[in-house]
Amino acid sequence: MVYAIIEAGGTQFKVEPGRFYDINRLAVDEEASVTIDKVLLVNDGDDTNIGQPLVEGASVTGTVVRHLRGKKVIVYKMKPKKKTRKKRGHRQELTRLMIDSINIGGKTLIAEDVPAVDASEEE
Repeated sequence: MVYAIIEAGGTQFKVEPGRFYDINRLAVDEEASVTIDKVLLVNDGDDTNIGQPLVEGASVTGTVVRHLRGKKVIVYKMKPKKKTRKKRGHRQELTRLMIDSINIGGKTLIAEDVPAVDASEEE
């Protein structure tokens, strides 16, 4: 199993080639290619490379599928006996990123026999 742990948008993700992930909004157009250099760990099935803090010469390449908004989160604040109430909603801006390949030291790792998943079918 080929995977990498990356840092994108202030959070860490375990990513595999051929899958898509929703990360915090990236300032990139749709259908554009993105290279993420903050790779913390790479596992290619046989060998595991752990960075301190980053793996040297490793990167993850992906394609932006589309931009979307996450589920609505309701924030309700109330002070009892004071008649003070605040109700606010928040929807996080997200980017759906399809991981194409994991690169380490000039070697490109691509998932074999991974069925292609259409992003519109998942919703």
